[in-house]
Amino acid sequence: MASKLNWIDKLVDYVSPHAGAKRARARLAGQFYEQGLVRKYEAASQGRRTDGWITPSTNADAEIKAALLKLRDRSRDLVRNNPIAARAVQVITTNTIGTGIMAKHRAESRDQELNADLLWRSWAENASVDAAGKHDFYGLQALVMRTVAEAGECLVRRVPAKASDGLTVPLKLQVLEPDFIDSAKEQKLSGGGQIVQGVEYDGMGVVVAYWLFTQHPGGGGNPGASVRVPASEVRHIYRVDRPGQGRGVPWCAPVMIRLKDLDEFMDAQLLKLKTSCAFTAFVHDVEAPIDATQAAAALGERLEPGMIEILPPGKDIKFASPPGADGSNEFVVETLRAIAGAYGISYESLTNDYSRVNYSSGRMGWIEMTRNIEAWRWQMLIPQFCKPVWSWFAEAAGIAGSAVDGIRVEWSAPRREMIDPTREIPALVNAARAGLMSISEIHRQSGYDSDSVLEEIAADNQKLDALGLILDSDARKTMKAGVAQPYIAASDGSNEEVQTDQTSPEPQS
Repeated sequence: MASKLNWIDKLVDYVSPHAGAKRARARLAGQFYEQGLVRKYEAASQGRRTDGWITPSTNADAEIKAALLKLRDRSRDLVRNNPIAARAVQVITTNTIGTGIMAKHRAESRDQELNADLLWRSWAENASVDAAGKHDFYGLQALVMRTVAEAGECLVRRVPAKASDGLTVPLKLQVLEPDFIDSAKEQKLSGGGQIVQGVEYDGMGVVVAYWLFTQHPGGGGNPGASVRVPASEVRHIYRVDRPGQGRGVPWCAPVMIRLKDLDEFMDAQLLKLKTSCAFTAFVHDVEAPIDATQAAAALGERLEPGMIEILPPGKDIKFASPPGADGSNEFVVETLRAIAGAYGISYESLTNDYSRVNYSSGRMGWIEMTRNIEAWRWQMLIPQFCKPVWSWFAEAAGIAGSAVDGIRVEWSAPRREMIDPTREIPALVNAARAGLMSISEIHRQSGYDSDSVLEEIAADNQKLDALGLILDSDARKTMKAGVAQPYIAASDGSNEEVQTDQTSPEPQS
């Protein structure tokens, strides 16, 4: 068959060389296909460029198990000693939590809402809510967020309060570092359950318990054997990056080596600059002195500004030329940008360097960072910490006889400062006037509770009306240009025109 094909190929090539070449290309492509040499994905190819690239097909827990302890220890060391890492954790914490993520209660009646608000605030704003007695509920939010960013995860355990603690609701919170989890605890359980790195799952993969030490393993004492604590008593807060991930990873993991290298590089540059500033002079003999005593002739050992030194005969002076610092600023900036990106914050927030942005670019970076902050709040901190704590609070309140049944909770994030209020506030006003945004949504974006703001405005307006005062800021009676409105709302709520004795000022150009 092969010889017949060769004869046919020769005939086709003799009659039409172009057709013969086409047949040869088709046959060659078929051979490559049969041998499996057709390139599908270049990134999956084997060769010089991919040698040493180890890519195991492990799940999230298997990858984390071998590296978690070392990653956590190195991350903490960086935060302790590296100003860039310390600044990144601080920016994440202060921008995500601020003064605290507040709870606003909703019910069928206003009285129920006010009672729930009062009960919650009397508990949440009390430092006794912390088992260590250091923070109120909002301070614990910041502590949890900082621990998650630094160590990758955090534990919160509920502790029953005593009557002597002075809490209106008998509930305390104990914040624990992830070291309390017995990561070496691994076991297969009956019914398909298992314990993976100290976290116990049932047959459906649902977390049912944690195996915790009674004291911190790094405290110098013997932590003893771990004990089983039901998942209903513990909240495990961490950022989930992969499905099935049971433990959290420090956020600096992708740039941990860069942080260390950059820190050492900047120290070396600082030492280099320090050396270059050490202006050194060397005095040597041009000729051997005739009298040996001349070798010890007095010569100044200190250089002073404007000093003129007359050298003795036979002496010469030469100055050292230490190496100067080369231009490495762009390298440092690009490295810092990569570090900021890995943490999910802006370069400007990480470095406090605003020399490279204008209003538009600065606002774009601010918006991108805000998206990350909102994701951390609403996809991690609120569902994993705030809402479960409210459930614990409601349960403890019911036990104490202060039931909060039928109360819904809305969580409100702290207010975000505007970059340029002279531009952003008019934009919000225009959006509301165009029907693109409600007043309540503007209040929420500004970090305020809309009902409280509107109630305060109504109360202030009643006071002004009772005193007969008309302020320039009162949009009901005064236009933006300072001109009186053609009509004001009557006392019965109708819009019939009401005459006023005030003289309308002339509009200013």
